[in-house]
Amino acid sequence: MKLKALLTRHHANLALLVGNGINRYGATLQGNSWDALLGALARRHLDPAHDRVPPGISLTEFYDVLELGYARNSSEAGLQAQFCELMAGWQPLPQHERIARWALRHAVPVLTTNFESTLGEGACSTLQRTRQAGFTAFYPWERYYAPQAVADPCREFAVWHINGMQCYRQSIRLGLSHYMGSVERARSWLHKGAGRLFSCKDLQAWQGASTWLQILFHKPLLIFGLALAENEVFLRWLLIERAKYYRCYPDRRQPAWYVHTAGDKDGGKHLFLKAVGVELVAMASYDDIYGESTWTLPSA
Repeated sequence: MKLKALLTRHHANLALLVGNGINRYGATLQGNSWDALLGALARRHLDPAHDRVPPGISLTEFYDVLELGYARNSSEAGLQAQFCELMAGWQPLPQHERIARWALRHAVPVLTTNFESTLGEGACSTLQRTRQAGFTAFYPWERYYAPQAVADPCREFAVWHINGMQCYRQSIRLGLSHYMGSVERARSWLHKGAGRLFSCKDLQAWQGASTWLQILFHKPLLIFGLALAENEVFLRWLLIERAKYYRCYPDRRQPAWYVHTAGDKDGGKHLFLKAVGVELVAMASYDDIYGESTWTLPSA
């Protein structure tokens, strides 16, 4: 199934899950990638000769190496804050605007692993919060970008940030230890206490009902711009939990699609995605994924 046909068929009930690929498409600056930003931090704090993440180490592990070697008594801001500063100049590109406006037009929620607010800005959104009590800048899962406050995460457009938000530097999930913290937090909401998802009959009553987790577990997902490599520990674990959840509650099962280019031949990743119920959608080029012809809004 081609992406355009999939969007046309499922726009009334869909959520987008968008990765850093949207930032790299058509970008004039090579810095629009986590690899480049981590390389800049490495040259600053580890070794001036580092111009890229070396083979044999994942992005998450590389950040942990940086943090271990970072001078704690330095007068500079922490690594998370420096990472955010390096993204300060990022602006919405045409693909951010057309995809965000398509989602806004169809009331489609957007999940993203990106930290910066370019997708939200692409739909003239501002920072909003749910009514859920309590807040931690380490896990601002109740925060989102939208033109106005939303009553139901699954039924309205908003941009939700899975791995942290640039405006809350403590929330940025870069290292393996960060990901493990996210896993621990989400696991408690899914499996512990009276309000856990895996025993909740009222889907509006569990602890994550007003967060992006509600969308991930209860909406059809269209995933693109994500390598979903082995270092994506948190997101891969969530997809496993999603599959287990549907095994417990088959009536709540929702489809998912992973859009990739035909050159993506990662057999292990494809095996994993099929096992967790994600259908593969191969496209000929990145233009077919992010281009104007795919995301053109119909006439009003």
